[in-house]
Amino acid sequence: MKDTTTSKEKMLKKIRKALLEKHDNPYPNLEEAPLYEPYDDFLEILFAEQLSLVAGKFIFCEDEIQFIENLLLLADEKSWRRIYCWEPQLQKTLSNYEFPFYSTDTDFLQAEVGITLCESLIARNGSVLISNGNAGGRRLSIYPHHHIVVAYTSQLVLELKDGLNRVKQKYGNKIPSLLSCITGPSRTADIEKTLVLGAHGPKELIVFLLEG
Repeated sequence: MKDTTTSKEKMLKKIRKALLEKHDNPYPNLEEAPLYEPYDDFLEILFAEQLSLVAGKFIFCEDEIQFIENLLLLADEKSWRRIYCWEPQLQKTLSNYEFPFYSTDTDFLQAEVGITLCESLIARNGSVLISNGNAGGRRLSIYPHHHIVVAYTSQLVLELKDGLNRVKQKYGNKIPSLLSCITGPSRTADIEKTLVLGAHGPKELIVFLLEG
């Protein structure tokens, strides 16, 4: 006798059978297992490697003097004139070495560079975790074509979850309303599948890492 069972009915029958049969979980500890292999090397090396892979730039500085020297060279090389910085800690450093910058949002629509701090550097994927809990807010990391992040070696963490835990420890019950994980400069490939940097934000991300 010819079998009149449709392909759909056969598939549903197999699904019902599979649901009725009980099998031991082949991966009982999957949720507790780490997502990646343990990493025992220096976090700054991993971060620098991963940041470079996503078209970001990494500059290591031993102290503030080296930071200012590198910043001056970069500004001269790129002919930057409108550099904005709203973080009091960074403003003090820049002022001590007479580095010119805009401390308010005057003529902000002409801003070329925004200099901000961050919450953490995520070594695993070369990302920068920022929030609007700092004086830089949201605009300074989004609007200018060039975003400079000043971070310290003590802010390096391996995973994103480690960075989020630090945010919880720092702010307690007053978590910032904005947390953003930046991985390289803004990019899109929507137009004819051609990669374009700076489509929806900064076209260049530069991370200065200082000892501290």
